[in-house]
Amino acid sequence: MDKKIILAASFFGMTAIVLGAFGAHALKKVLSLEQLATFETGVKYQMYHALFLLFVGIYSELSFKVKKTILMLTFLGILFFSGSIYLLATMDVTGINFKTIGFITPIGGLFLISAWILLSISVVKKKDKS
Repeated sequence: MDKKIILAASFFGMTAIVLGAFGAHALKKVLSLEQLATFETGVKYQMYHALFLLFVGIYSELSFKVKKTILMLTFLGILFFSGSIYLLATMDVTGINFKTIGFITPIGGLFLISAWILLSISVVKKKDKS
């Protein structure tokens, strides 16, 4: 499981860098400042959660079940939150109206928050060995 989590973390981190560079260079010419800031929000949250997954992958005090659940929540959270933000921010460029999927952005946020809550609960419930 740790290997899958670290691979997911590296994928999300790498794609966040690629998307950030794409936004800073290619999209800068075609998006408004507000759209670009929105796109960058998606990139930031994707990178934050790539680092979060990296931590979860190397933290040995979590059970397999907890790690698997955190991975699933974070994966869906990034997909729904950042993914929908990317699509919504680039609607003018793609010519596709993605407003109908706007409702999944906060659902993605709830998945991300849930992953953090699960980590917190798992750490608090863990018995101290000292």
